[in-house]
Amino acid sequence: MPIKKFKAMTNGTRHMTMLVNPDLDKNVRPEKSLTVPLKSAYGRDNYGHRTGRNVQKGHKRLYRLIDFKRNKLDIPAKVKTIEYDPNRTANIALLVYADGEKRYILAPEGLKQGDTVLAGAGADITPGNAMKLKDLPVGTRIHNIELQPGKGGQLARSAGVYGRLVAKEGTYCHVEMPSGELRLIHKECIATIGVVGNGEHQLVTIGKAGRNRHMGRRPHVRGSAMNPVDHPHGGGEGGAPVGRKSPVTPWGKPTLGKKTRGKKLSDKFIVRGRKKK
Repeated sequence: MPIKKFKAMTNGTRHMTMLVNPDLDKNVRPEKSLTVPLKSAYGRDNYGHRTGRNVQKGHKRLYRLIDFKRNKLDIPAKVKTIEYDPNRTANIALLVYADGEKRYILAPEGLKQGDTVLAGAGADITPGNAMKLKDLPVGTRIHNIELQPGKGGQLARSAGVYGRLVAKEGTYCHVEMPSGELRLIHKECIATIGVVGNGEHQLVTIGKAGRNRHMGRRPHVRGSAMNPVDHPHGGGEGGAPVGRKSPVTPWGKPTLGKKTRGKKLSDKFIVRGRKKK
């Protein structure tokens, strides 16, 4: 997928880049039956109090309902369009099933308009097909992986990522996550074959502040650039250090390396952590 660079006609376009995807259907309105309004709180609650820092409303958008469960089994579906989704880094594909139903799925790498996909034990090992972990061969690259059977895919859903089925042992399968973590997942969980498309997404240069504002991001100010009344890091002459044992948030909570995650019931299914020793 080529990356388009702009001429330096203005300061904003001097370093700005964008993806050019020939497989993406341009000027296509999203399927109306699969969209819902997306209300943005833009960082404030119903009293108008600011509850999210550095967040704004951004550009108006519709939310596309994605089929993360892939529970329409043994019914072939044809890919009608590959579309851009402003709510996620990955592109999405509109499927039209043989019985007429339409659903959106995450578009994997290599899936094109006109292809046929299938969910079920009899599906081929091709991108876009979905099946239970117990039916997949070891070594398959997968995405949109369920953590609990029937709950819907929760893992490996952003652009360019994938997990790998490493081994099968009894009731559980060993799946390597994109972070390198090795996790036990129930063999009845469904996963989609292939790598999530739009992997070059991370190579795009934003180029100008206005593009960030469209995405709902306001300017972020360093705490050390503030006054002491506004942030614990504030004050001092010049580039003064933090002046305490560890950096903190504006409310005094430790940050930047401090472990804040508590123990979860699902931690017992982690065979190897993402931080290798």
